Amino acid sequence: MKRKKLICILAAVMIVTALCCTTAFAAGDVASAVESTWKGAATQIKTVVEKVVFPALDMILAIAFFTKLGMAYFDYRKHGQFEWTGPVILFACLVFTLTAPSYIWGIIGI
Repeated sequence: MKRKKLICILAAVMIVTALCCTTAFAAGDVASAVESTWKGAATQIKTVVEKVVFPALDMILAIAFFTKLGMAYFDYRKHGQFEWTGPVILFACLVFTLTAPSYIWGIIGI
């Protein structure tokens, strides 16, 4: 009984999908439409990335760096050996994201 209900539901979904979804044909040059849309949105994307994405990444990496540095210090106090790997990797990532806005747009071409 459950199998018949499932088949009926799937058939109904397929019929509704077939009736509601029509095939769209592109009229004209699609590439130029995409290019013009990209040119219009590129400045907005650049602004959002510079003012929201990179600062958020910087904040997350700074918090992670100082947390890892503190944990490494406490491990040093406990075991007598300072582990540099984690803090160095986080610091390198932090420097990368802090300097990325100055050269990333040249690479992308915006």
